[in-house]
Amino acid sequence: MKTLFLNPPSYEGFDGGAGSRYQARREVRSFWYPTWLAQAAALVPDSVLIDAPADDLDVDAVLDRAESFDLVVFHTSTPSVAQDAKTAALLKERNSRVRIGFVGAHTMVLPDETLRVAPAADFVTTGEFDYAVRDIAAGKPFAEILGIVYRGADGALLRTAEQPPIHDLDSFPFVTDVYAKNLCIENYAIGYLQHPYVSLYTGRGCRARCTFCLWPQTIAGHAYRTRSVEHVVAEMAHAKALFPQVKEFFFDDDTFTDDRPRAEAIARGLGRLGITWSCNARANVPYETLKVLKENGLRLLLVGFESGNQEILNRIRKGIKLEKAREFVRDCHTLGIRIHGTFILGLPGETHQTIENTIAFAKEIDPYSLQVSLAAPYPGTELYRQAQENGWFRAARSRELVEDHGIQEAVLSYDDLSSAEIHEALERMYREFYLRPRPILRIVRDMLRDREVMKRRLREGWEFFSFMAQRRRTAEP
Repeated sequence: MKTLFLNPPSYEGFDGGAGSRYQARREVRSFWYPTWLAQAAALVPDSVLIDAPADDLDVDAVLDRAESFDLVVFHTSTPSVAQDAKTAALLKERNSRVRIGFVGAHTMVLPDETLRVAPAADFVTTGEFDYAVRDIAAGKPFAEILGIVYRGADGALLRTAEQPPIHDLDSFPFVTDVYAKNLCIENYAIGYLQHPYVSLYTGRGCRARCTFCLWPQTIAGHAYRTRSVEHVVAEMAHAKALFPQVKEFFFDDDTFTDDRPRAEAIARGLGRLGITWSCNARANVPYETLKVLKENGLRLLLVGFESGNQEILNRIRKGIKLEKAREFVRDCHTLGIRIHGTFILGLPGETHQTIENTIAFAKEIDPYSLQVSLAAPYPGTELYRQAQENGWFRAARSRELVEDHGIQEAVLSYDDLSSAEIHEALERMYREFYLRPRPILRIVRDMLRDREVMKRRLREGWEFFSFMAQRRRTAEP
């Protein structure tokens, strides 16, 4: 079947979300690679991948490109599923014979509901979707496909046996070939990564048990299933040749440092290739491992600190002690490894005082840059279950997680802390962190060293303040 993999258009100004998985607009417009879609596309010969947000394609432009395909696979999410359903319906109007599938964490958790919301969809996947869409594209009957829910001839929803987790990740073709064929890598930019960059996965799953994190609790799982060191290094050598303009590669594994001996072995291979790279990490990597990574091209670690209050970290099962995080940050500073720290406001147990703890902690450890998010209880997560059981959702529509313009909302509210107060604290944390001498000097120094960085930072600053102004307007009663 002539097959299209589609990251569909979303809100005006939408930037692609984290790994194209969390559909909400960010303070600074950023674009992540649609890696999961691209990996599935690599298994379907002659398939096409369209990343509408990154290519700035609206619905009409996508429909013009998609109407000739036999099979269109939509990557959807909880905030975007209603809009994606409308796009799918318009596509079906143009081509009544097209088969449409929805994939992603949302379809895994709520397959029947997704098919009710999206009547134009013929099937949804209920786990890792690589093999399911490969087999459908090859013409196999739905009844023989593992891991899907589909519409029977009488309209009834039928479910097949589950697709077991995929362990032989070395059997996958290189995802970078799909990037080279279908994507303009210059369209992808993240403020804390050098531009242009390329991101990909070296494994799936995360051993951590954080209650809020969507991917390990749904599609990826809690076992860290990895590609071999040789397979990763071979793709990186290939990617370096494919994209000579790339300044940095990013490993988007939920926690690349979960397997430290493997991380060190990959790093040594990257060192021999002369590659600059960054990755996700937990705040518990020992100095000895950090040193090996730094000596072999590591530039930056993206680290989820989440909170500066130990009780909150315990409640969300973060598995990290604040003192250990402080030691980790000191080691990174000593070695010259930059840190982009991420924090979440509004997690269970949040109070006015714990917010102050988090702001003070962020200023104390002083990561090179930070991102502050609002607690987002996605269906399928322990946080979502807790919010339902405890009545933390402030309104029925709050389960959509974003407002009409795609801006993330503070959807949880507690007895002593309202959603409005959590919402207000986000901007205040940004102000208190960045409007200090050290962060300002860092930004100015980088801008003076590189004219392109100056352009980026000026644009990002304008985007940030414009976004915050719009966020304030949407929060007004």
